[in-house]
Parts: sequence; C-alpha cells; structure tokens
Amino acid sequence: MELAVLGTNDFVLGYQLVGIRKIHVANDVDIENKLNEIMQDEDVGIVVIHNSSLQSLSEESRRKFLASVSPVVVAVGREEESDLREKVKRVIGIDLFKGG
Repeated sequence: MELAVLGTNDFVLGYQLVGIRKIHVANDVDIENKLNEIMQDEDVGIVVIHNSSLQSLSEESRRKFLASVSPVVVAVGREEESDLREKVKRVIGIDLFKGG
C-alpha cells in the first residue's frame, strides 16, 4: 500500500521531498475530481489532504471520503481531524493510542 498526497503545490512539496511518489496537485476547484481518481487507485492505502481542501468539498462528499476504509483519507493542517484515532483503529484493527 502506498501513501498518496493531494493538495496545492505548497502543501505537497514537503511530501515530495521525502520521497512520496503519488503526489497529486489540485486546487480547491478540481479537488473532488482528483480525490475520486485517487480513491480508485488500488495501490493507495492512505490519502493525505489538507483540512482546508477537504472543507471545500460538499458535506456529502466530505462524509463519503472520510468514511472510506480503503483508502483512508486523513486530513492534516491547523485543524487536525478529531477522529484520526478511530480511522487508524478501523484500518489496522488496533488502537495505537491506547495506553498500557
């Protein structure tokens, strides 16, 4: 499984520099089309997207993408997703954040 990153040039640059190969540049206007395209790629296990880009989607689309198990869509940014713990648990079956 590979990691895919979707967002503006500025957002994807750091991921590109560390060697992530599946980089997709899109603005908020065509972010939904690109995200749909990435979701069809069977090699992708995790999609990283900036929270502001995710917020630009319709409520229905946002819910659909965030509910996906394969691949998992993870929003990052200033307002990080509160249910990241649940997403990780759903994907790998283990609560990594559980203490003890």
